[in-house]
Amino acid sequence: MSTANHVNESILSEEIREHQKENRIDHMRYLPDMENIGSEVMDRVIREMEAYDYEAYTEADVRAALAHHNRTPEDFKALLSPAALPLLEEIAQAAKVEKERYFGNSVSMFTPVYIANYCENYCIYCGFNCHNRIRRAQLNPEEIEKEMAAIASTGLQEILILTGESRTKSTVAYIGEACRIARKYFRVIGLEVYPMNSDEYAFLHQCGADYVTVFQETYNSDKYETLHLAGHKRIFPYRLNAQERALKGGMRGVGFGALLGLDDFRKDAFATGLHAWLLQKKYPHAEIAFSCPRLRPIINNDRINPMDVHEAQLLQVVCAYRLFMPFASITISTRECQRVRDNLVNIAATKISAGVSTGIGEHVEDLEDKGDEQFAISDGRSVKEVYDALGNLGLQPVMADSIFV
Repeated sequence: MSTANHVNESILSEEIREHQKENRIDHMRYLPDMENIGSEVMDRVIREMEAYDYEAYTEADVRAALAHHNRTPEDFKALLSPAALPLLEEIAQAAKVEKERYFGNSVSMFTPVYIANYCENYCIYCGFNCHNRIRRAQLNPEEIEKEMAAIASTGLQEILILTGESRTKSTVAYIGEACRIARKYFRVIGLEVYPMNSDEYAFLHQCGADYVTVFQETYNSDKYETLHLAGHKRIFPYRLNAQERALKGGMRGVGFGALLGLDDFRKDAFATGLHAWLLQKKYPHAEIAFSCPRLRPIINNDRINPMDVHEAQLLQVVCAYRLFMPFASITISTRECQRVRDNLVNIAATKISAGVSTGIGEHVEDLEDKGDEQFAISDGRSVKEVYDALGNLGLQPVMADSIFV
């Protein structure tokens, strides 16, 4: 790139930022097409997160939490506190006991498939954001089928379908068609797409989707506002209530996650766990899942400076989730390296991805116009390599957790 072009791009980016700052919509106000279910869950999550003073907890509080059989939100706070770090070995041992009590030695395997990377949001930490100059692509139904067939040939029976957050390019009907195609090849179908209304989730459930994962990114609404500068994703409460709308739409499971490193990871982890816990109490039939991603580098942006979440803190978060909600599924992303992922599934996590690509159309060699990846992965092992690694750890790989009847 020439210096002149670089300067022009910098000026253009500044103009975009100034224009959006002047015309920025209220991030706490629903847009006309957004369903407001009037849930009380968000208010409690935010209120308790803001009041959470993790420095107030002591070793005695952590040991009391470890001694309890059914742990409360107060116990969860203690397990996430700095006072818990010196007891991390004991916490990990307790988490391993809980994992084996509810899941035995089984670990579920899946892979994500990105079918489009068009996005209408301006999220400054994401490689798909609408102002990032990347190769955009969208698979048509024939290409989706080729991707699904290629992935199924590896033996996997669970798929996670992802798109960029563009309602105009990745319509609800388009995502529904992808679900119908996936149902030919897979027993379990998950979605990680833009938040929807409950009737739209009901439609996708009818098309074959089983569960929905939505990352809140950060539960700090003030920080959220500075990170999401444009698009539907800017609306904080609509995103936070997405899992409840999905359950109202008939989904059997919902996934939760904060992007650790965007803000205070302890408060975000607490809010994520409390959010899931409250919805589990309100919808007892719901299957609950957590993801624990750490911020990773993206294309065209080396200025993201995450609040450091080191391996010890990541292990602490994963173990705290396991001890607080022992029956929940916990997924470890390929954002983490092989060593970290193998360690976490051996202790507390119960789900792992394999054969991963975050680009568009990268499971089939002959697909043209492949789109750029969302973020850089750290563990590029194939399905067979992950399967064998789990066996070497004495764990049982599970390709699907349900059967058709």
